[in-house]
Amino acid sequence: MDLLGGVSHDVLRILPWAAAIVFALAVGLWRPRKLHWTALASVLLFAALNAGAAIYVLNSFDDPRWSSGEDSSLSAPSLSGTPIVGEYLAPLDSALDDVVGGVNEFLAFKQALPVALDFLAASGWALLASFPLAILAAGIGFTMARRRTAAFDRYRADVDLLKKELELLKRQISSGRSGATALPSGHEDSEVLPRPTRS
Repeated sequence: MDLLGGVSHDVLRILPWAAAIVFALAVGLWRPRKLHWTALASVLLFAALNAGAAIYVLNSFDDPRWSSGEDSSLSAPSLSGTPIVGEYLAPLDSALDDVVGGVNEFLAFKQALPVALDFLAASGWALLASFPLAILAAGIGFTMARRRTAAFDRYRADVDLLKKELELLKRQISSGRSGATALPSGHEDSEVLPRPTRS
């Protein structure tokens, strides 16, 4: 089943652009922190769709959608209708039809080839643009990863510092309790009495 059978040449040319833009907007809204990778994926999607369109055109080169109207298809004359010798030339009709059919296929391929090359050129330019974009995206991703690592290291250092302070606070609390213990035995609840004086 040909899903693109009813799609015209102009619409087929617009489809890769529309698909790449919709993909970039959807994924960009979904993951706004990964815009650099989203842009790269959109360019690669555009290149893949154009390459697919070129293959589709070459597979259906005899479709009249790719015809520019410059070369009209040929038709083979019927030799069997020739006076007097027509009955002898009748077997040549099928051979002539085959030859003319081959010529028509060649003309159709000749007209479809520039259309396919246009799609391939767009795909090639997109692939060329994807190389510096990939380097840029990798650099941005590396910088963001280093920032995340540095933030995690700072967080871990803060946690370690809080743990040390908590241990120190526990020691201070435990040492304060041991210094505030009761008096030695024999002095509990004792009152200090005055010495008797001699009269």
